[in-house]
Amino acid sequence: MLLTQIDHIAIAVHDLEAAIDYYRRAFGAEVHHREVVERDGVDEALLKIGESYLQLTTGTRADSAITTFLERRGEGIHHVGYRVDDCATALASIVAAGGRAIDTEPRPGSRGTTVAFVHPKGSFGTLIELVQERLPEQERE
Repeated sequence: MLLTQIDHIAIAVHDLEAAIDYYRRAFGAEVHHREVVERDGVDEALLKIGESYLQLTTGTRADSAITTFLERRGEGIHHVGYRVDDCATALASIVAAGGRAIDTEPRPGSRGTTVAFVHPKGSFGTLIELVQERLPEQERE
């Protein structure tokens, strides 16, 4: 099995601060990691839930995929992130099984991860993010 666990569920929101405040008041959830990913034009807050995360995310510019999603569909679940041991191997397996890769090869993600996205048209309507955790030897660099 290439999937090791659910890494995160991403929810696109218009107002990130309001969403963080809601999850804090309603569930006692606190931000575990916060990062602006300039490459993707997103601001994200990760709330730790067990061994996984809830990712609240909003666009930081007009050409961001999150901004486009919010304009077309409104707030809600954007994608599911699955943790894998090897992002490149998992991506190749998905393509071999008929899936459609958005990223032709893995790339840097937030919190030092390696990621690749898979198009929802090849994944039964769900945008998938493959997430490879930072390897211990990379943490020393």
